[in-house]
Amino acid sequence: MLTSFEKQASATVHVSPIKVAHTFNQAYARGERTRTFPKVQDGCNYHCTFCTIPLARGKSRSDTIKNLVTQAKSAAQQGAKEIVLTGVNIGDYGIIDTRRKANFLALIQALDQIESVARFRISSIEPNLLSNPIIEFVAHSARFVPHFHVPLQSGSNTILKRMHRRYQRELYAERIALIKSLMPQCSIGVDVIVGFPGESIDNFLETYYFLHTLDITYLHVFPYSERRNTKAIELVDKIPEQEKSRRAKMLRTLSEKKQRCFYKKNLGKTATVLFEQEISNSLMQGFTENYIRVCMPANPQLANTLQAVQLKRISAAGLVEV
Repeated sequence: MLTSFEKQASATVHVSPIKVAHTFNQAYARGERTRTFPKVQDGCNYHCTFCTIPLARGKSRSDTIKNLVTQAKSAAQQGAKEIVLTGVNIGDYGIIDTRRKANFLALIQALDQIESVARFRISSIEPNLLSNPIIEFVAHSARFVPHFHVPLQSGSNTILKRMHRRYQRELYAERIALIKSLMPQCSIGVDVIVGFPGESIDNFLETYYFLHTLDITYLHVFPYSERRNTKAIELVDKIPEQEKSRRAKMLRTLSEKKQRCFYKKNLGKTATVLFEQEISNSLMQGFTENYIRVCMPANPQLANTLQAVQLKRISAAGLVEV
């Protein structure tokens, strides 16, 4: 699945035949100067049964650490306060000219040395590639914020196997436990697919109760949809659309409860907010280090600045007021 950045950046990437797509083309999106979204890696060597990305984007390949450090410094000079690292499978960072020449840990260690960048944020990263050293580094980093987005897709080992995912739920739980033990304030987002072919009600409930027990913050829930040229389209035991919708609604309700609980735990604390430039209904918004969306009466002079604020209450819209 493409991130919103990948959809934006795809228009700027040079097109070449997928079978010979070994070179990396730089791309990044800029969000009103407040933050930038550099693509550090493209393509994927995994073959999940529901995914077309390897067919559409080719094999895994990456930019060099030198180029990415230069790009980050340039973004900071242009006013960006936060840099969000993106890619198709960023945990697999380091394959350059068809050979592995670096890894994701080395990249974030190099970026962390750039004093002109206030914040780095990691976008979606696979649980099997989110190694203990990466988690430990972020926990003690000067600039990488306490926020991870870790795709799960299913809490049932049976369904994970059908999806050809490269981990089981036990490893996922270990990763979440380590993150929260080192960074209790860390926000954790999760991708989940419901209604995958063969997902029985028992399989779905495994996922539901697994997520219920995990110390996570929010869910991105996707009802399974068929994609041409994927192995999943050939699987039997399709789930009716109405049942997919019912399961998705259950998980989205769980997500709302998880997020509200996380927000409540942070009320009364002081956090640093990067305020955005957009103003709506006389309010401006921004995100804390640990990805809590806050709002306050608009003050254009605070746009694209980092401000220490006290988190006071949750608004009717589900935002935290300061």
